[in-house]
Amino acid sequence: MATTNKAPLDSSTPITWQAILEAHERIRPRIHRTPVLTSGTFDRMSGARLYFKCENLQKTGSFKIRGASNAILGLSEGESARGVVTPSSGNHAAAVSCAAAWRGIPAFIVMPRNAPAVKCRAVESYGGKITYCEPTITSRNETCARVQAETGATLVHPYDDDRIVAGQATAAKELLEEVPDLDAILTPVSGGGLLSGTSLASRQMRPEIRIYGCEPERADDAYRSLHAGEIQKLESSDTVADGLRANLSPRTFAILRSYLTDILLVSEAELLAAQKLFAERMKIVVEASSSLVLSPLLREGGLEKLRLAPRADGQPPKIGMILSGGNVEL
Repeated sequence: MATTNKAPLDSSTPITWQAILEAHERIRPRIHRTPVLTSGTFDRMSGARLYFKCENLQKTGSFKIRGASNAILGLSEGESARGVVTPSSGNHAAAVSCAAAWRGIPAFIVMPRNAPAVKCRAVESYGGKITYCEPTITSRNETCARVQAETGATLVHPYDDDRIVAGQATAAKELLEEVPDLDAILTPVSGGGLLSGTSLASRQMRPEIRIYGCEPERADDAYRSLHAGEIQKLESSDTVADGLRANLSPRTFAILRSYLTDILLVSEAELLAAQKLFAERMKIVVEASSSLVLSPLLREGGLEKLRLAPRADGQPPKIGMILSGGNVEL
């Protein structure tokens, strides 16, 4: 479903560049400006120059604190009076719990029973109050609606929220501020908040950039949705990439249809091999949900399949990758 759209944000985009700038100013004092790391080994293996935006080293262990803090710190007193509620498999849950603690309000978290224990402990350490649900989209939504009705809390959705997307966009903004001439960016995709934010910020800062989402073969709803032209949902998934089991929303689907280049599917074996390589070669811990961004570049002919040729000066293409989180059950 490759798009050739090279335009920056247009007037029909609900999330403006100004909203992204304001989000960055709001959250900047609270978050880390995470490092951009490189690896000569991975450059040789891929035939490209790779730049890793290490959100695995972010507060709460993932990029999710960007969107959560933008949403929660931006709530009115009335909206925040009874706290916030969210459904999440883990990283957004921890981020909402942390940002709610900063705001001094309760956080009610709905998590699937099979969520990694390390993520549940993180939520509790930030003061979040967990209600468990079955590991299906229907159960998650029904349980969240019940908790919201019981508490009167304001919903802070993991990705179907303009404030969340604007906050997530700040990761790509920082990456392009440090490496402004990237030829492409690869980002994981689940519900599409990070990838939507990446697409919006990147098209504004570098209109000709190619933007790819990376998704497990076992949770390929975004791939199927964008190729079919309408949202395709999965009720559940057994991918080991537990952070990539959500479905696109109408909001994120619309943004990705306008600005994304393509979705790249990754097998379980590929993403686990990449996760191991990050630990062995770069000495960093990343989730399986993050490691898959490297996988397409390790395949034979990976650059050619992404239609990334050498640059005009003969140098390899420059590719950014957002490592979305590092909350791993060791």
